[in-house]
Amino acid sequence: MVSPHVPGLDSLALLLQVAVSGSLGRAATAHGISQPAVSARIRTIERLVGVPLVERTARGSCLTPNGVLVAGWARTVLEAAEVLDAGIASLRATSEQQLRVAASMTVAEHLLPRWLVRLTAERPETAVSLHAMNSAQVEQVMLAHQADLGFVEGPQVGHGLDSQVVATDRLVVVVAPTHPWRRRRGGIDAQELAGTRLVHREPTSGTRTALEAALSAYPPMAAPLLELSTTSAVRSAVAAGAGPAVLSRLAVGDDLSRGTLVEVTVRGADLTRLLHAIWPTGQRPSGPARDLLRIATPNKGSGSARPGPRSQKPAM
Repeated sequence: MVSPHVPGLDSLALLLQVAVSGSLGRAATAHGISQPAVSARIRTIERLVGVPLVERTARGSCLTPNGVLVAGWARTVLEAAEVLDAGIASLRATSEQQLRVAASMTVAEHLLPRWLVRLTAERPETAVSLHAMNSAQVEQVMLAHQADLGFVEGPQVGHGLDSQVVATDRLVVVVAPTHPWRRRRGGIDAQELAGTRLVHREPTSGTRTALEAALSAYPPMAAPLLELSTTSAVRSAVAAGAGPAVLSRLAVGDDLSRGTLVEVTVRGADLTRLLHAIWPTGQRPSGPARDLLRIATPNKGSGSARPGPRSQKPAM
């Protein structure tokens, strides 16, 4: 605890200026204040310390013996404060040059690359580290303060996190070109989709969590046919004829264009979802994280942060 007898740094610097200049007037000029203000500050310092520090004479002002002692100690304190200030400036500069991003697979693979290209153009000095994982893991990383900004795909954002919508995505049912569903002109209904064994991502993935939320009116969902940890593995399994899957339209766009996968229409379920940027509650992103959030957010400047509701299921 700082003693109530210790003057502030500005007051200590003023005392040293009086010692160097030998004049209250010259000290006032050096600090850009009036001479009466200097006199008042010196009296305040003396009241705090409890002994006279400055002697006023017709030839100017000088420090008393006690004032010389206090000035010597003050010089040490001010030098230490300069070291502290330099260290803080270094930390701030370092934080402005590094950005740690954690993102769910879909965002990391299909949206972040173009956002980061724009960020690099604006901040060429910033080094970015990107870690791709499922949404539940992104939330854990953000709560542990191991990243500066996170991006998730789940229908809800977990407790302790604020969020902002950055994009809208759509889940699509995909099958191999030889799958029987391809021949259904009217597609399938949500009830049949819920009852079909699918090739899934792992339970904590955002895609799977969003699908479960979209089909919550048709319980129970069938057990997975396969559970795979990456979107590319799911795509490959579907293309090889393992069975249907539900994936982000962003992730399968090229496959649909090439014809290696075929989209099947679904009736009775809304498969759109919102993608969110997240950060710990009350700790609005700053520096390069703030700039990346601005780049990622549609209608820049109009989005507003909102607390994430406590999720009843693992977010993806």
